[in-house]
Amino acid sequence: KSSVQTIGEEQIQNPYTELLVLKGHQDIVRFLVQIDDYRFASAGDDGIIFLWNAQTGEKLFELHGHTHKITAIAPFASSDASEEKKHLILTASADRTVIVWDCSSGRQVQKVSCFHSTVKCLTVLQRLDVWLSGGSDLCVWNRKLDLLCKTSHLTDAGISALVELPKNSVAAAVGKELIIFRLIPSSNGSEGWNILEVKRLADHQDNIVSLVSVNDLTFVTGSHVGELIVWDALDWTKQASECNFWDSSVHPDIQPEIKLSQSPSETAVQHLTSDEECVFAAVGKGIYVYNLQMKRVIACQRTAHDSSILHIEKLPNRQLISCSEDGSVRIWELREKQQLPAEPVPTGFFSMWGFGRANKQANQAAKKMQESTPMYFLELVGDLIGHSSAVQMFLYFGELGLATCSADHLIILWKDGERESRLRSLTLFQKLAQNGDLQLK
Repeated sequence: KSSVQTIGEEQIQNPYTELLVLKGHQDIVRFLVQIDDYRFASAGDDGIIFLWNAQTGEKLFELHGHTHKITAIAPFASSDASEEKKHLILTASADRTVIVWDCSSGRQVQKVSCFHSTVKCLTVLQRLDVWLSGGSDLCVWNRKLDLLCKTSHLTDAGISALVELPKNSVAAAVGKELIIFRLIPSSNGSEGWNILEVKRLADHQDNIVSLVSVNDLTFVTGSHVGELIVWDALDWTKQASECNFWDSSVHPDIQPEIKLSQSPSETAVQHLTSDEECVFAAVGKGIYVYNLQMKRVIACQRTAHDSSILHIEKLPNRQLISCSEDGSVRIWELREKQQLPAEPVPTGFFSMWGFGRANKQANQAAKKMQESTPMYFLELVGDLIGHSSAVQMFLYFGELGLATCSADHLIILWKDGERESRLRSLTLFQKLAQNGDLQLK
């Protein structure tokens, strides 16, 4: 029997009771990216990009230009105050090209085909109005797609992830290493930049799988063997680390699991997300909440899904959403545990010898410690079953709902059933009023 928590038909705290299935893709849909408050783009292994309306589920555009699967996608909004805000998206593909698309017309703005290897990640530095592509080297581009500068060939494996840091810097994951690069403006007054390698951090034992920026002071990395490292974003020193996700002596309140060996997929930190207080890590099949101030795991759900978790996000409330290779999407709530009252001080034989007093002091110290460190737990409050294959990622659109994409070639828009029902009633009411069918007394 699986040790995964289950939830019945009664899901009072799960608002997503209505769903819209969006069809169009012919292969695995791996990426969803938000364009604005109501539009998003989807892309995957069929090399096609679709633009959708998150409110209605309407397909807005179908973008053809790549011949192989999409490997990275990023939104690029114009920062020019004089013109009307233009929404662009960048897509990279295994065909070794990057294309810039205009979201309002669905047209291809420009294409770059000078890459020596596949671009695995794209990052937009909005402040500098440039974007970076990471593959076997790191390139810096402007809005017109002019190559401003690039690094020399780093490795054949290439850059797997990038995160923006303060002081015009970026951290690039290259295998086990984290390389810090800084962008320096050209001294000759042109709009060119130079890219400088500042530091190499080799603290991870295995390949870095995930990177997340917490704020201007902190960023976090996770590796294939379950190491989580918290870094200072200004001087790139190691602040804290957690490598004992499976050690039950470190997390005594967690039921230990008897396992002969941990397979790499069960230990990999697949995805990280954070708020100002905590980092939420998807480690194998489990979710771990790491408090940055306490420098420890404060809550976890060791087997949150039947298979590896691919994506995790913290919602504005105390909820978390996770999706997995098992095809499920789950909603969790971070709750504080009710503390048990301290044990009563024993009386009788020991108190005659003065043990009672020492015991009482120890008891009070334990009680104080218990009170000062609240314990949390993750409670399953919703289970969204709709996909028949691995759910790759999702986008949260607030009251418009949730969009999920999967290896089953589908995108599902999950809607708040009560809200949708109210809106339909309102629309009907307005139509009747317009047609004069409604006799208002």
